[in-house]
Amino acid sequence: MNFYIVNLPNHYMKTNTLLYLLVFCVVSCTTTQKENNVNKKALSSYVDPFIGTGGHGHTYPGATVPFGMLQVSPINGISKWDWCSGYHYSDSVMVGFSHLSLSGTGIGDLADVLIMPINKKVDLTITPSSRDSLAYASKYSHKNEKATPGYYQVFLEDHNINAEVTTSLRSALHKYTFTKKDPQAIIIDLGFGINWDKAIHTSLHFEDAYTVSGYRFSKGWAKNQKVFFVAKFSKPITEYNLVSDNKIIENSVSTGTKTAAQLFFNSEENKELLVKVALSSVSVANAKDNLDNGDFNFDVVKNKAEEDWNTALSKIKVETSVDSLKTIFYTALYHSQLAPVTFGDKNGQFRKENDTIVTANSYTAYSTLSLWDTFRAEHPLLTLIAPDKVSDITNTMLEFYKTKEILPVWTLYGNETNTMTGYHSIPVIVEAYLKGIGGFDAEVAYEAMKNTMLNNDERGLNYYKKYGYIPYNLLDESVTITLEYAYDDWCIAQMAKALNKEEDYYYFLNRSTAYQHLFDFETGFMRGKADDGKTWHTPFDPKYSNHREHTDYTEGNAWQHSWFVPHNVDKVIKLHGGNTIFADRLEQLFTESSEITGDNISADISGLIGQYAHGNEPSHHIAYMFNHAEKPWRTQYWSRHIMDTQYNTTPNGLSGNEDCGQMSAWYILSSIGLYPLNPASTEYEIGSPIFENATIHLQEGVDFTIEAENVSDKNIYIQSATLNSKEFNKTTLSHKAILNGGTLHFVMGNTPNKNWGINQKQD
Repeated sequence: MNFYIVNLPNHYMKTNTLLYLLVFCVVSCTTTQKENNVNKKALSSYVDPFIGTGGHGHTYPGATVPFGMLQVSPINGISKWDWCSGYHYSDSVMVGFSHLSLSGTGIGDLADVLIMPINKKVDLTITPSSRDSLAYASKYSHKNEKATPGYYQVFLEDHNINAEVTTSLRSALHKYTFTKKDPQAIIIDLGFGINWDKAIHTSLHFEDAYTVSGYRFSKGWAKNQKVFFVAKFSKPITEYNLVSDNKIIENSVSTGTKTAAQLFFNSEENKELLVKVALSSVSVANAKDNLDNGDFNFDVVKNKAEEDWNTALSKIKVETSVDSLKTIFYTALYHSQLAPVTFGDKNGQFRKENDTIVTANSYTAYSTLSLWDTFRAEHPLLTLIAPDKVSDITNTMLEFYKTKEILPVWTLYGNETNTMTGYHSIPVIVEAYLKGIGGFDAEVAYEAMKNTMLNNDERGLNYYKKYGYIPYNLLDESVTITLEYAYDDWCIAQMAKALNKEEDYYYFLNRSTAYQHLFDFETGFMRGKADDGKTWHTPFDPKYSNHREHTDYTEGNAWQHSWFVPHNVDKVIKLHGGNTIFADRLEQLFTESSEITGDNISADISGLIGQYAHGNEPSHHIAYMFNHAEKPWRTQYWSRHIMDTQYNTTPNGLSGNEDCGQMSAWYILSSIGLYPLNPASTEYEIGSPIFENATIHLQEGVDFTIEAENVSDKNIYIQSATLNSKEFNKTTLSHKAILNGGTLHFVMGNTPNKNWGINQKQD
């Protein structure tokens, strides 16, 4: 703006002065208002649910609320690995909305209770030969598709219908806008399934002109999955066609292996049709109890979902001038609160895999416990942002324990899938207890952990107890399983110590050294050893991968699995021969050729940096091990390199399976400069913060702030640090220090300060 000074009479000067002041005030107020609007920008606006829906991320873009019971998401209808969530960004055909979805797992299940709006009558008695031959399938375009936290919208091109969905904690609300005068119809297909899931018994009941209920029993990854549902419509059903196992049913109730129906509605009144849906693992009656009361006000439910997400996302506030970093961060914080999911009904009831109905009186039951993945960073994150959920999850695991007196491994819809290795409910429970999270019986929890590891012979524990390790010639994945059982034992030892159980403490502490049996001094790798206690598994190639069978490593190779001794990194360094050799081998992990050898390479090995595989969880702690070898600047370098290369704002923005929040939790904690290398230790390793300011709003109203002065894409190295204005020269920070509140201040630079965080120990 240009200003010109001229000579004017006094009365003009007075008038102009007043005018100038008025204009200045208006401009200032407008500017201030704009700044306030920017500052008040909803955190949910940074979230992009499409991140991870491409590549091998396996996330879904549909609607849910934090830890919600329902995940209402579009289903493409293809049964392949990249469609495990039911949706993949590369697709352009949709077959309906399901009400249960998995976020980022490597196994396809759920996608239960499929609903699809349509504008024509179709024949449901015909068995489709493929997805594309489904009579109700429709094309769609990403140009007419939108997803925000708690909301999803898509235009169905073949049916000329705009479809929108949103949810509350236990109810879904669909809104379908038809083209004027087009027929209005809904398909409910209970026989439809994807991947591992297969319907075995289904039922539909037309209760009245506005209500349909039923159930879907299926067998898949979850062997005994029973889903009961109720759907209520905003206007009466004028006609319906009911089909069971390819036959038309003339009455209002139908049961069979595969049941489906087409419902018709009056198209003269208005173009909109709304549907409320609720589920239960227990009964139709419980589903009805879970269903939200009131009218069909879509915007009210949508706005409440957005409000819930903004509350959940506000637990950590980050400041940066780079909006893409906020998008990655808040999308990660969003993904980290999709699972575990609410499993208990409004009255507290839920079903276990043996069909026992349990009532949780003092806690909310949760399922979708991907513990092999999430014990590493997801559950540690929850101890900071949702400690009440940690208590409830622990109580739920202790209830699941009662079924067979074995703690959960990977729980899906109340079913134990026994997927993956170890018993990592153990570190989750121990971490919660040692971090002071109450609300569960510590003695009962301890006995459950002890009994699982001592009186259980499943999953290789019989060999582990007999030999002190698992021989490769007796069980596949022997190295990974041995290392993970050793860590579980260490965790139990810490709980025993805290509960003054001295004999148990030393027993489990001694067993936690099992990794020493498998360390090969000659190669520097953890290797398979035979039951004679001497013979190594040969031939040996540290780059070799064979997926889940005839292998010593789970979804990986020796390069990726040889570092899993989070409970005693210092001892492992000594086994290698000291800091220098250990750090050099760590460095080689990241710089080695990324070639993976073998004929059946695990698809889970992704996100490769050298042989480091960020796309799968066993690698997640490794970059932080440099801290223990007195080279913290290499932890700072590699953790920042991983953040910069393995996450972005596209649908391919995750380098591997999201795995129920673990991939995202790694980023959340790493980006603020912390990582729980050993979660049950209650300490966090210091890495390289990327935000100028990150504030954790703790539940008690206390804030802990991490500041990174001068941080940039080049200034990734810590020059100095203070904690509450006192010099801080350590590479670990305790959970207790965070809970006490305060400020951890880093000064960052573009070259390493090789004196910061060093204890000057000799090799």
